[in-house]
Amino acid sequence: MTEKNLAAIDLGTNSCRLLISDQIGKTLYRTAVSTRMGEKMSAHNRFTDAAVMRGLECMEAFAQKINEYHVEKYRAIATAACRMAENGSEFVSRIKQQTGIELEIIDGYEEARLNLLGAITNVKDTHAEYVVVYDLGGGSTEITLATKENHPQILHTISIPLGARNGAEKFELGDYDKTKASQLAAQISIYCHNFIKDSNFEKYRDKACCVATSSTPLRLAHFAKGWDSYERERADGVVIKSDEFDHAIKKIQSMTAAERINNNCIGASRADIFNAACVIFSQIYRDLGVKEITTSFKSAVDGMIMELQNDTK
Repeated sequence: MTEKNLAAIDLGTNSCRLLISDQIGKTLYRTAVSTRMGEKMSAHNRFTDAAVMRGLECMEAFAQKINEYHVEKYRAIATAACRMAENGSEFVSRIKQQTGIELEIIDGYEEARLNLLGAITNVKDTHAEYVVVYDLGGGSTEITLATKENHPQILHTISIPLGARNGAEKFELGDYDKTKASQLAAQISIYCHNFIKDSNFEKYRDKACCVATSSTPLRLAHFAKGWDSYERERADGVVIKSDEFDHAIKKIQSMTAAERINNNCIGASRADIFNAACVIFSQIYRDLGVKEITTSFKSAVDGMIMELQNDTK
């Protein structure tokens, strides 16, 4: 009998993720490809030809995997880069024409909702009534306050139009520069303070736990724990104190470009954007007054698989 498997694709600004599972949610295949869709996009708000080719090659490979695993149902989303790029819709049409994959450009709310569904499975704090999830992508960062339940209710969410890649490009933060880092941090703080005010966060802070998803907290967890080789699953569900993150970030800020490239927990694909990622990541937990954070490998693709499972029941 032919398998009837499920798949989820998340095309972000820096990476594209694919998760394939069986109908009960067991992972069969999982990968992330550095497509760098948002590279050099901040200047003209368009995908470069090189970025389009990387995206097409990635989607062609993912289409082959979907066929190989006899996927019956899938959902494929595109987030900040496709939302912002003037040629985003044109790119999505090319993907459909050349690979058969139908990419859905989603808004910040839907991105936050899917990340919440995936990340909340890592919440360890049994006493918390609420959860704050933040997802630092390449082109945007979502912060979400929700009830801590199996079917969480979003109380408030905000999508910040700055992430690791466009933040690095706009503020020229490949190498760490205190002045430029302060300028980026000030922009993030504006959004954080709006989130605090609009969500009435002071009312929830003492009853909420915090989960951060994306590769930045996972990589920083490796620095905080002194792990030399990067293994994403190893940092899934690990609780890190904010002062441990501060210490890890200071180490990274002192590194040269060559040291970041050669570091197993950063690498060539993120060496030029990791300082910006650290600025954004740390400014959020400082502004929110969060003292410890659970790092989550589980994210939007896991949320999509969960919903596809429910659809097949």
